[in-house]
Amino acid sequence: MRVISKENAVFTFNAAHPPKCQIESGEIFWIEVEDAYRGQITDASVKRPELDTTKINWSTGPILVKDAKPGDVLCIEFLDFEFGPQGVMPSSMGLGLLGEMITQPDSKIIPIRDGYAIFSDEIHLPLTPMAGVCAVAPPPGLDLRCVYPGDFGGNLDTTKVTVGSKLYLPVFNDGANLCIGDFHACMGDGEVSGTAIETPGRGLVRVTLRKDCKIERPVIETNEAIYFLASAETLDECVKIAVKDGINYLMQKLELNFQDAYRLFSAACDTQISQVVNPLKTARARCPRFHEKIGRL
Repeated sequence: MRVISKENAVFTFNAAHPPKCQIESGEIFWIEVEDAYRGQITDASVKRPELDTTKINWSTGPILVKDAKPGDVLCIEFLDFEFGPQGVMPSSMGLGLLGEMITQPDSKIIPIRDGYAIFSDEIHLPLTPMAGVCAVAPPPGLDLRCVYPGDFGGNLDTTKVTVGSKLYLPVFNDGANLCIGDFHACMGDGEVSGTAIETPGRGLVRVTLRKDCKIERPVIETNEAIYFLASAETLDECVKIAVKDGINYLMQKLELNFQDAYRLFSAACDTQISQVVNPLKTARARCPRFHEKIGRL
């Protein structure tokens, strides 16, 4: 099976980046990923302020998807994750939601073995593997560091991007130019400290091109719900966008007027936080499968 090397990597999302390889729709492949700090934190003595910031938040790619055109939709499925022997979690002044409370930087090395992250002798966390970054190239003319999320995907840091889910992204450029990175062994919704358990590894991925549906922003399907994701400068903004997308979905699928879809969302659906620490915040609207017509694009 093909392995796409982590040596094929970019620091920004940009339609002008030449693709490093090409895949067919439906193809399954392994993709290698560096940790978010590109291997610079080798032990606890290495602190975040000492890092070369030009080597932070790289993503593997771009990968050209054959026959992908603007207006199409890309479906990304993670079938498996394999991680390195350890993850890292640095803290530093100003990092994360409460970074003003940090007075001295430090780094924590977290061994990974037998399906657990060994946070301490007493605390062993079951792994919750996920990909922080999945992106197609943004519209032409944009050059965004891989730390950014947006309508194109990017650094969504969403726990639902994991085995058993399908992430859908709208295509803005010929070939889509898919990039993947920022694997986490464990992460809670919000990623409040500005870092999850960051680890290198590889993911087994299936990418399928869809020409039979249209979306404006990322959508995730799981066995229990469909999620509409939005990123914006504030949580208020992205929640409003995500909820509006969810309500529009209910109107279409259940043939409801706005008022009834609005009421139904308030009665049966949820708003959730994905992350609050990137340059743009990300939220999601969750529509559970309370009706046979709900749950698929």
